Amino acid sequence: MKQLAILGSTGSIGTTVLKIVKQFSDRFHVGVLAADTNIDLLAAQIETFRPDVAVVGNAERASALKRKISCSSQTDIMYGARGYAQAAEMPGVDMVVVAVVGAAGLVPTLQAIEAGKDVALANKETLVMAGEMVMKHAARRQVNILPIDSEHSAVFQCLAGHPKQELDKILLTASGGPFLHTPGQLMAGITPDDALSHPTWQMGRKITIDSATLMNKGLEVIEAKHLFDVELNRIDVVVHPQSIVHSMVSYCDGTLIAQLGIPDMKAAVAYALSFPERLALKQPLPDFSQLGSLTFEAPDLQKFPCLSLAMDACRAGGTMPAVMNAANEIAVDRFLKKRISFLHIPRIIGDVMEAHGASPHPTLSAILDADRWAREKALDVACQICH
Repeated sequence: MKQLAILGSTGSIGTTVLKIVKQFSDRFHVGVLAADTNIDLLAAQIETFRPDVAVVGNAERASALKRKISCSSQTDIMYGARGYAQAAEMPGVDMVVVAVVGAAGLVPTLQAIEAGKDVALANKETLVMAGEMVMKHAARRQVNILPIDSEHSAVFQCLAGHPKQELDKILLTASGGPFLHTPGQLMAGITPDDALSHPTWQMGRKITIDSATLMNKGLEVIEAKHLFDVELNRIDVVVHPQSIVHSMVSYCDGTLIAQLGIPDMKAAVAYALSFPERLALKQPLPDFSQLGSLTFEAPDLQKFPCLSLAMDACRAGGTMPAVMNAANEIAVDRFLKKRISFLHIPRIIGDVMEAHGASPHPTLSAILDADRWAREKALDVACQICH
């Protein structure tokens, strides 16, 4: 039985993981549950799955969680960075599922790798910020990094059994988000509610906004570069609104292999948990007779400049992707709080990147310092915009 530590158990990926655990209780056991703020849902998960350890963001939430769970619970409650470190390194855990949002996923991922745990990775920012470092550590410790993102899971499956030297290109598909066909002159009036109405996927708030700006795809490009060890010029983005083709790989002989399925994360999550086996999920197939056609188009980089900014950060390398990511997190948060407009998101990211001189081959400390600097700089830029 595979023992799991689930970091981010109350988010959309974490709850999907737990549905699979419940469906295949003979295959998986939850040793650790970790969340930041959603104490009510975490308490319910503890009652259902009885983990050895649960982790929350701070001491106050830990006290609140202890009051919510039953007196008979044997679950130890931990909190903060130390709690997350112990969760990632816990003896007996076989796989750490990293499903936290944002830069917070980086350090626990490195700690899990150092402890020799396989990692099921749903956190894009880990490889965006420190992809070279993470993959080197994983190779040295001989642990698997298994992608949970539907696009990277698709590429992972399309590459299976093929020598790397035969690879030509990776084609990441993008839904295009809710504003694919919105005229450019109307983009300034987009509200958070508009941007959170994704046409095909059910995701968390931050990721949904990233999908609306196409930053999500930019983060995935950087992630793919490191995860599959390919050059940036061998990764293309193709807009595919139906979200049936989850991504594709082309080979040197002109062959193209695609992975298809309904727009649902369950299959990608399950494959990461059970690799190299497949679980009998009994997921429905796409109804091709009703779909009629699958369409593809190039992304509009003028309308969605966040994708270009992510590509620029990838080319610059070093600390620049971490800076770009941090600025994006601040900008998205400001937008969700209605402090800035939708079009201010790329402006803030661009201004912060322009003010940063990237350091090549940074240490973890340098990456975290760059992340902190970029957050402060992004807040300054956002304040200037507001005034």
